[in-house]
Amino acid sequence: MADKPVYEEASIDGQPPKLASIPASDTTVWADASPLLQAACAGLRDGELIHGDNFNLFAAMSALEIMDPKMDSGIVCTYYSIDEAIENGAAPIPISLDSTIDVRCTIDIMDHLLACEAAWHKGHSLAQTVFSCIYLLRLDRTAPHALLHSYCRIIRATCKAVVSVVSDARTHEEEDLFTMTYGLPLNGDGDDKCLSILNAVEETISRQLRACKATSSKRRLPEDLEPLQSNPNLEEGFCKALLCRLRFRKHFFHVLSCMKRPQGRGLESARKHIASCLTELESILKSADFLRSCFDESCEGDIDDKTTASGFEPIGFDAMLNSRLSAPTPPRAIKILSWKKAVEYFVKLLHDLDVICSYSLDPHLESLLRFVVQFQKSQPDLVARSHLQLLLVQDGKLYGRDPFFAVINKAAALPEATKNHDIQKNESFLQLGMLVMNLLKILCTNAAWQRRKLGKFLQDWRVIYVQLELAFRNEYGEVSSSSNDENTCMKIFQHILLWVEEQTYWIAFRFLILGFELELYSTGEYCMVYWYLYAVLIKLTEKTHLMMAVSHDTAKRKGKKKKDSPKDLARESRIPPAVLFLQCYICLAEGLTMMLAALRNEIPVFHSPSPFNTEHEKFVQHFELLQRACIPDHVSYPSYKESTTHARFSTLAMYNYFKDAQRIAKEVKSSFSNDPERLAELRKLEQ
Repeated sequence: MADKPVYEEASIDGQPPKLASIPASDTTVWADASPLLQAACAGLRDGELIHGDNFNLFAAMSALEIMDPKMDSGIVCTYYSIDEAIENGAAPIPISLDSTIDVRCTIDIMDHLLACEAAWHKGHSLAQTVFSCIYLLRLDRTAPHALLHSYCRIIRATCKAVVSVVSDARTHEEEDLFTMTYGLPLNGDGDDKCLSILNAVEETISRQLRACKATSSKRRLPEDLEPLQSNPNLEEGFCKALLCRLRFRKHFFHVLSCMKRPQGRGLESARKHIASCLTELESILKSADFLRSCFDESCEGDIDDKTTASGFEPIGFDAMLNSRLSAPTPPRAIKILSWKKAVEYFVKLLHDLDVICSYSLDPHLESLLRFVVQFQKSQPDLVARSHLQLLLVQDGKLYGRDPFFAVINKAAALPEATKNHDIQKNESFLQLGMLVMNLLKILCTNAAWQRRKLGKFLQDWRVIYVQLELAFRNEYGEVSSSSNDENTCMKIFQHILLWVEEQTYWIAFRFLILGFELELYSTGEYCMVYWYLYAVLIKLTEKTHLMMAVSHDTAKRKGKKKKDSPKDLARESRIPPAVLFLQCYICLAEGLTMMLAALRNEIPVFHSPSPFNTEHEKFVQHFELLQRACIPDHVSYPSYKESTTHARFSTLAMYNYFKDAQRIAKEVKSSFSNDPERLAELRKLEQ
């Protein structure tokens, strides 16, 4: 571009353009392009655009629309650079010569930064949210203002810690802008001392608050202690408002630091800091009334939409200042969350983090998978999910301490002694360990990303099953019929093959259920979805029952009983509660399938073909990934049609699937008296 003239965009009001931040040189010259643009506009009709001969559809998709704030990153902004903004007084230090206004404006900056941080966590870019604060972009300028300087330092250190967590967890593919820092000053010298600086400022304000509470007769103001501002009637309120904001930042930074400690060693400490954070957030909310009442000026607009507790616009922010740093994407029109919404976001985030910290680090994979699925029901945001993933998978081990072969060994009901067996060095077992690790990572992503990954992931589980089965046959195929049951390697293969099958059907079940959560199925498709769910549940129940029988057999051998008592035999013949629980789901799925099929077959209004694709095409769209992995075997569209074509209400009366489900739910309820989550699920099934 150096050998061509460069034009600056014309200002919208037709006035001469401002001086560009890029100076002219021997090979470039700045000129007003307004006449050219006006002439082009006059000659173009709606929908037309100026383009060269080689312009095509692909180029149109990546073209920029000049003067569109959402597309044109070079559009005329208030300021062209940070230095220009500072020279024009956009971020003054001190903020005001009136100390009372200075303190209020500092609190406004704190509140707006909290709102920006919440917007960033929700997926907007760091450049146009938190780092729209000019004070953060030139942090050294804030040194004379101890209060603002300490707060900005802790904000920067917090952002760095959050970026580190999300980057390490690698769950940010779903919110790909989250970890992009665009060369922003995220790494600063002395940020490791941010807590000591904050503590010093907090201590000063705490002393000031104690002095405010003390009566003049009992205690005099120390000579070295200056008031925050000039109005003594407002001093106590300002001290409280500042302290709860500073303490929240301090405890939140501690939460992030404690949760990153290896092997979950900092979880108890993190819970204490989470409780402190929630207390300080309550105090922050309560401070809003004081901040709105201490000034006579009234704020325009709805106070609930404001990004500060006082309702005033914060000083020192310009969202467009970093818009050019947002490449390779066009600048987004960002709606910063309101101050109240930001506080609500952090309350939910802290509750989610508390759930993670309260988990017992159970080494049983089944319990862990249930915990993660239950945790996802609260729809946690990216930061909480990243912390969960980092807790579960550290250094290629579960919780950073349990090798995945040992975890699989326990899940497959193998004796404790086999967890260190040399067979774990077998390539297939190494790959299986990687699959389990990746499964945990996938379950920590958001629902849409999770479903897409699980669908493709099923084929990997099918392949590993085939590989293990081939290895087993090659090793023991000739002697399997006559070999001794005590053969350890053979037992490991047999148990793990059965467990892999069970796990594969669990993943398929999760894949189908996520479709309901994401509302991917239309009402006309429910019949085929429930039918496929029924087919998967039948296989899952079968494999679970076999797995529990094997587990019981292992436990029995470990106990070395010489003779089974009649009570033990009766207990063995009883169906395990976990299997009954799945049978309850089977009855519901089958009942819903046949009911919907009967409605479609007997009442024409329920059978309305889509004008876009056939029922067979819909079947393929929804279940193609399952079909590729042959889950379950011999399940296809013709078998679905054969199962549902003859469904009638007259035949349904003979089989009351829903009563069976209700009966099973009541029977099994007592078995889960110590499991509140399962009990809640059973109540829903009964309803």
